[in-house]
Amino acid sequence: MNKFIIQVNGTVYGSTASFRALRFTESVLSLGHQVSSIFFYQDGVTNSSALICPASDEHDLHRAWERLAKEHNLKLVNCVSAALRRGVLSEQDAQENNKTSANASNHFVMGGLGELVTGIEESDRLICF
Repeated sequence: MNKFIIQVNGTVYGSTASFRALRFTESVLSLGHQVSSIFFYQDGVTNSSALICPASDEHDLHRAWERLAKEHNLKLVNCVSAALRRGVLSEQDAQENNKTSANASNHFVMGGLGELVTGIEESDRLICF
């Protein structure tokens, strides 16, 4: 059994990176492997926006990440610097930056690159999308 950390760099829509990362994660979990965390970096932080509203006939990647995390007790981590630059704010970030609202889903936590490095050290494989 391997332990993976998954890094998602691609935007929620507009590329296939997030969808491929989701399917890969589902696959390794179904094979009995572990996933220490999913780290959303660069445009990947857009996956955490609670304001994403795909058409009813489209796959809702945001909700799919939330469901997967809940089912498998996975940690979804946003790079806080990348998120702030892209307007994805947690409640705490909104308060600290004097913004009137937040849009990051509560299922995602904000973290730094240190969490990614720690996750890499504790895992057997880093897979980037």
